[in-house]
Amino acid sequence: MNEHAEHAHVGPRPRRTFAIISHPDAGKTTLTEKFLLYGGALGGGSAGAVKARGDRRSATSDWMELEQQRGISITSTVLQFPYRDHVVNLLDTPGHRDFSEDTYRVLAAADAAVMVLDAARGIEAQTLKLFEVCRARGLPLLTFVNKWDRPGRTPLELLDEIEDRLGLPATPMTWPVGIAGDFRGVVDRRDGSFVRFTRVARGATEAPEELVSAERAHREEGDAWDVAAEGLELLDAVGATFDSELFLAGELTPTFFGSALTNFGVRLLLNSVIDLAPGPGPRLDVDGNPRPLDAPMSGFVFKVQANLDPSHRDRIAYLRVCSGRFDRGMVLTHGRTGRSFSTKYAHTVFGRDRETVEDAYPGDVVGLVNANDVRVGDTLWFGEPVEFPAIPSFAPEHFQVARVTDTARYKQFRRGITQLDEEGVVQVLRDAELGDSAPMLAAVGPMQFDVAVHRLQNEFGAPVELSPTRYTVARVTDTASAAALRGMQGVTVLARSDGTLLALFESEFWLQRLIGDKPDLVLEPLVGTGLAG
Repeated sequence: MNEHAEHAHVGPRPRRTFAIISHPDAGKTTLTEKFLLYGGALGGGSAGAVKARGDRRSATSDWMELEQQRGISITSTVLQFPYRDHVVNLLDTPGHRDFSEDTYRVLAAADAAVMVLDAARGIEAQTLKLFEVCRARGLPLLTFVNKWDRPGRTPLELLDEIEDRLGLPATPMTWPVGIAGDFRGVVDRRDGSFVRFTRVARGATEAPEELVSAERAHREEGDAWDVAAEGLELLDAVGATFDSELFLAGELTPTFFGSALTNFGVRLLLNSVIDLAPGPGPRLDVDGNPRPLDAPMSGFVFKVQANLDPSHRDRIAYLRVCSGRFDRGMVLTHGRTGRSFSTKYAHTVFGRDRETVEDAYPGDVVGLVNANDVRVGDTLWFGEPVEFPAIPSFAPEHFQVARVTDTARYKQFRRGITQLDEEGVVQVLRDAELGDSAPMLAAVGPMQFDVAVHRLQNEFGAPVELSPTRYTVARVTDTASAAALRGMQGVTVLARSDGTLLALFESEFWLQRLIGDKPDLVLEPLVGTGLAG
């Protein structure tokens, strides 16, 4: 038996692979950093320096120049660290709605998710959209009500909103003592203990935690404890108890209160990710059959990123390991092309930094360097063929034509457009007659265009100008229907790089009218419609 087949087993330490989702400014990036702090990935036990190679790692996962200019997360980042004898794979996602499609791809690689809510704002528009993605994937969801150190709403009001707007019962695992803005600590409902927190300077170190008896808490916290005790009695009376089966089925969300900025409640949340979230399970293939964890090595690519480090100028494909053991140097089969794929250059990627990875197990993410032919959604396997389902594209809602402003840079422009298309930064639509001279860029949100223009200029040296179009809606069509559609006003037909033909319409009204007048035309919604818009 081949040595790689012999070692096709789960790793010596259990894995937890999860993503964090939130509306912008709810505190997702701060919570990510504090998880690293509690996981020991930040050097010296303080936020600001990450242990590795002389503390050269950056503590933030937002590394692109444009992200730093805008103060938002655009790209998704993989962060791995040990915690409580587990290996934690934290998939950090963009917070801005314009990058919902990237978040969707990342969630395809997660086994669970943590939803971060602002204590004053509750469920916001982007939170709702990302929750729908989690629901569609059946991901178990933990909820963290953040910013309890600032004025906000009552905990019962927030619980009601979660259930009303998400249709998901919220079961508090911790309960705050002190109103939002006067945070004393939390009661852990699992054992009734009161964990009192001490504020630390800017949350730079782990918050000191003190276990306090109910009698002492009543004496020292006064009215704040009495109000919390009344809330706890009410929760018990209405039967708000945690049910593991409902949680794993995505039908209940355990809820935690805290403040990522000051570290209040972060340790209890991270412990619960370890205790409650599922480990990797068998992944279903395209035929709906589960790929056992102990089957030969297999995985799928959920993200491709070029020029992560300008000094390297390489391209990394992020592979979620689904079965077996990955060993660096093993030769995999690239499912889409049928070609052999060498894994000599395999890295574990921590934000912008990388280290060689020797082995990996189900749930882990491996960065395959110089994976020039690998695309998002591709399956790689060893020994026993498998194909995992493709990752659907969102329906674009914004369309602009791109042209290079310096014709001498056309080759760079063409190479850059192809790269951004393969990464999924934007969808690139082409007219067969025009080719790449003036491709149309299609996006879920307009900020994707800003990223495309920035990267074409700064990474490929191809300055471009974008021209707006009148198109607002896209539908999948076929060759026969395309011939009829091309002769109509208010519609054009372009092709994606995968060969899919998209009919673009100037208005939803015109589309619906055409469907009514010519029902024989093929005009199918794109997979993902309704999740992005």
